[in-house]
Amino acid sequence: MQDGHCQHSNMNIGEAARASGVTAKMIRHYESIGLVKEARRSDAGYRVYGEHDVRVLQFIHRGRALGFSLEQIRSLLALWEDKGRASADVRALAQSHIEELNHKIAEMEAMRRTLETLAASCHGDARSDCPILDDLAAH
Repeated sequence: MQDGHCQHSNMNIGEAARASGVTAKMIRHYESIGLVKEARRSDAGYRVYGEHDVRVLQFIHRGRALGFSLEQIRSLLALWEDKGRASADVRALAQSHIEELNHKIAEMEAMRRTLETLAASCHGDARSDCPILDDLAAH
């Protein structure tokens, strides 16, 4: 897959991490919460990952990069693996996430406007009075 890392079918957790972009710590976490199935184990007890495992981890990595929650990614993974899915279900989940992002963007823009107003009212000199700190203390 990426950079030829998936040419062999059995990878240890470090190789799977490099190939997928997901840290070994997060791979173990995703296994512990059941987001991904637990890796097969070698005779020596080490985790062993195949190409499909890496593709699933890459899917999760991309989903996180797009801001999907772990539960949304769980749903997307189920849809991805269900060949009988309706693309409308995937679109509906994406549309819902877009609405969440729009809400967060509006909240962040309001925060920025408030901070810009407070920063503009601060003298920014050696005096100790500060409207920014006064506002924080008032709330």
